[in-house]
Amino acid sequence: MKKNSEVNDKLRNVAIIAHVDHGKTTLVDAMFKQSGMFREGQAVDDRLMDSMDLERERGITIAAKNCSVTCNGVKINIIDTPGHADFGGEVERALSMADSAILLVDASEGPLPQTRFVLKKTFDAGLPVLVIINKIDRKDARPDAVLDMVYDLFIDLGATDEQLDFTYLYAIGRDGIVKRELEEEVDNLKVLFDIIINEMPPPSYDPDAPFQMLVSDLGYSDYLGRLAIGKVFNGSAASNASLVCMDEDGGQNQLKVSKLQSYEGMTLVPVDQADTGDIIVLAGIEDVKIGDTICTRENPLALPRISVDEPTVFMRFAINTSPFAGKEGKNVQSRKIRERLLKETLLNVAIEVEESTDDDSFIVKGRGELQLAILIETMRREDFEVCVGRPKVIYREENGQTLEPIEHLFVDCDENFMGVVTEKLSVRKGKMTNLVNNGKGRVHMEFSIPSRSLIGYRDEFMTDTRGTGILNSYLSGYEPHRGEFPVRYTGSIVCDRQGKAVPYALFNLEPRGRLFISPGTPVYEGMVIGEHNRHADIDVNACKEKKLTNMRASGKDEATICSPVKPMTLEEAIHFIRDDEMVEVTPLSIRIRKVELNAGKRHILAGKLKKKEGEA
Repeated sequence: MKKNSEVNDKLRNVAIIAHVDHGKTTLVDAMFKQSGMFREGQAVDDRLMDSMDLERERGITIAAKNCSVTCNGVKINIIDTPGHADFGGEVERALSMADSAILLVDASEGPLPQTRFVLKKTFDAGLPVLVIINKIDRKDARPDAVLDMVYDLFIDLGATDEQLDFTYLYAIGRDGIVKRELEEEVDNLKVLFDIIINEMPPPSYDPDAPFQMLVSDLGYSDYLGRLAIGKVFNGSAASNASLVCMDEDGGQNQLKVSKLQSYEGMTLVPVDQADTGDIIVLAGIEDVKIGDTICTRENPLALPRISVDEPTVFMRFAINTSPFAGKEGKNVQSRKIRERLLKETLLNVAIEVEESTDDDSFIVKGRGELQLAILIETMRREDFEVCVGRPKVIYREENGQTLEPIEHLFVDCDENFMGVVTEKLSVRKGKMTNLVNNGKGRVHMEFSIPSRSLIGYRDEFMTDTRGTGILNSYLSGYEPHRGEFPVRYTGSIVCDRQGKAVPYALFNLEPRGRLFISPGTPVYEGMVIGEHNRHADIDVNACKEKKLTNMRASGKDEATICSPVKPMTLEEAIHFIRDDEMVEVTPLSIRIRKVELNAGKRHILAGKLKKKEGEA
């Protein structure tokens, strides 16, 4: 606590951190229900905090969100954070609003790599941590062993003595039960609420300092315009107050507070005054970015900005230039795509957008291919049409040497699949650093591997391990470039004309490889309709019909029955493509295409590339 500081004992700001699927959103649901936020008998959805459609479909938290519950006269602001490292920017800005954190760990799986990533950020922010071992009702639960693993992780991440002296609880989040001892008979969350109120620090502030609020999130309202969301660090502000917003360069933008709101449950309620330490939503400013400080005109004093890790992956976004452009989506112009991408940079600190050297295309940088795939899927649902290239890692140049991002990879799989996993990772320049065989049929392996090696490997891994393997990783740093390796051993089956795919043609193409389209699918020249068995690409006519003759066969003609085709998901398509291919994303379709659609021009380019390689 700072010198001359006071605390607001009526508030607690708590961030909940955990690995994907360890139950934090379910625990928040239980906190809502037991704090009296809902009347008896009221119909309430599960996973209230996962309000985005994509979050509900995938079962993961993508965006950090705020809510509050009130217990014994104390308002507890809960900040739900994503558990995936690709959404690390969300974690950093969420932690800027918190004064303490709850770490939720699965009683069977223990602390996984994404837990490590988010916990490291929490320690860097200097927040005290309450540990909850969740899902103790699982048949394979091992709470005591997991508690030891958590303690080891704290030491490994350099926790202070105060952070190492953490309080721990046991929970069955689904049933709304938290208890101090495993044997205790409890049916509520009373212990959790008591510890948050009695042991978690309230927000501290300098009573002599003027009003200061750090903008940690942005929103938009059709009625109020741009909304700045953040924590009040010092002082207080009232509605209609005249303030200034200090940007990155120290510039001051005048603003008048048109409306102040605070969280009550999942909803926002108007308030006359912003209390010190509270998380508020302020309307009345248009030009504001995450990390800006809103303060008084008389004493403009900026707070430290939110620091965000650099992006590690980039993708090229371009306008749709296929013959089917504009048939399925409304937003196809480069101007609209640019506006949408720039809007994303305002709302997401981990995304960066640069103009490309080509016209009508943009370079979008982020933390990982999942984060960029979520952005593409969101744009698709907003009626955008866009073409995207293969994800590539961002290299660094230091002292004339090329450095690339390296991941610490954790693999948990059946020992029968150990050989194929090790072989494929070694081809991708992975180095095994640890191997543990517990004698129960499963092995735990750790690898040091380039980030680019994991692009597209996750789908392959799930196929190789028959869906039973677990793959997790976090960024461990940068190392010298480890050399090239083959991304794909197969070529593409490319359509050579526009039309509709015919059963007869597809039936005769099936021996050539795996097809992505079914009969009746509209196709065009340069569209990739399948994966060739061999390394080279092949141009085919998918619209070829059977010739009609007056010859009669003695028996029946061969039945033209095409094998069923599994539609390719957006992530699968992004992982499948090579450097000379793109994914065409529209509200209704996901197609793979060549960057150069014309077959003649493609062959000329390939010849020039071969000649250049021969000279080199």
